[in-house]
Order: sequence, then C-alpha cells, then structure tokens
Amino acid sequence: MKALYLSLHLFTISFPLIRSFEPRLHYAFKWKALFPAIFITATFFIIWDALFTRMDVWGFNEAYILGIKFFSLPIEEWLFFITVPFASVFIYESVYFFLPDIQSNLSTKLFSGAIAITLITISIINADKAYTHWSFLFASIFLVFVLMTNAPWLGKFWIAYFIHLLPFILVNGVLTGSFIQEPVVKYNNNQNLGIRLFTIPIEDTVYALLLLLMNITFYEYFLTRFKIRT
Repeated sequence: MKALYLSLHLFTISFPLIRSFEPRLHYAFKWKALFPAIFITATFFIIWDALFTRMDVWGFNEAYILGIKFFSLPIEEWLFFITVPFASVFIYESVYFFLPDIQSNLSTKLFSGAIAITLITISIINADKAYTHWSFLFASIFLVFVLMTNAPWLGKFWIAYFIHLLPFILVNGVLTGSFIQEPVVKYNNNQNLGIRLFTIPIEDTVYALLLLLMNITFYEYFLTRFKIRT
C-alpha cells in the first residue's frame, strides 16, 4: 500500500482544513501567521530528520511510501512538517477560543520548569542514545526559552498539547506499526530508550512537544507582528 503514509496526511489535515473557514475561529484568516511559523520550524526539523535518517536512527518502509525522495527523505516526511503542525495549531486555536480563561500562572511555570529539568536530566543520562539525547535536549532548551519570554499563552499550549496526543496516538500509532503488518517508520532501538506507548517510542511524544511548541511560538510572534492578535 504505497500511498499509506500519504493517506495519513490527508486524514490528518482534512477536518482542520474544512473547519478553517468556520466563522468563530477564523483559522484561515490566520494562515498569514501560520505558514511562516511552519516554514521556520520545518526547516529545523527537516535538517534534523535528514541527518538522523543518514545516521540510521530511523528509516522508512518502502512498502508504504511513494518513493519520491529529497535529501534522503520521502516526500511524505516533508509533508509531515506541514500537515501535522497545521492540524495541531488548529487544536491550539480551538483551545484559545473555547477556553479563553486559561492563563499562564505560577503553576504553569512550575510545571513547565519541572518538565524542562526532567528532560535535560534524561538527555544527559542518555547521551549515548541519539534520539533520546537530542529530542529531550532540544525540547528542554526551547521550553526554557519560552519560559524566559513569559509567554502568556503557555497555559493554553499545554492544554492543546495534551489534547493533541489523542490524534497523535492514532496517526503515529499507524506510522509505528499499529494496525498494520510492518511499521511505516522504523526505529533503531539502540538509539532510543526502548520504551513504547503502544507501538510509539516515548521519544516521539517529546519530539511532538518540541514540534508543537516551536510552531506555536513563531505563530504567536507572527500573529502579534501582523496585528492579527493583540
């Protein structure tokens, strides 16, 4: 099933794309801020992804991809950094609209600080495992950066992150082998902790944390810059 990975992208983006023109969220109106954020974040992740693919930290099952590649990455992997952020930021915008009273406070900062300390500690302890070390390290550094900016939206981010884990488990579950004979993305278990959430390496949840956090950080910056959200 060569189009499986591509089909997952269509599934991921379908609902938020249709609802982008919903008059309450006005998500389509905010694409001016969204796509620069996606582009900046995707540049970082694609470079990282390509390096890890060449280092055999992970690889892709030819049975589930079209076979079109750029810099060792299937075209579907490039799309991952567009469709997933598009859908994830839609969840964030929904939280922003439906839960406007959620604010960043001392509890939010303490929780975020505790997560950052935990991530950096695990990163240092597992310096010999590339995926664990770098995903936890990058996520902790960027989380500390966001804390230093006193981002007022951090509380809403955490709500969106935990909500987004539900579709994440479904889609990433398929990518890592749930419901199918072989995984779409193959991981070198010598480079991760070997702890799985169903079939999903625990590192993927931290990778997803960083992906969403970077996108929302730049998204909020461009929303303010373009005076879309004051």
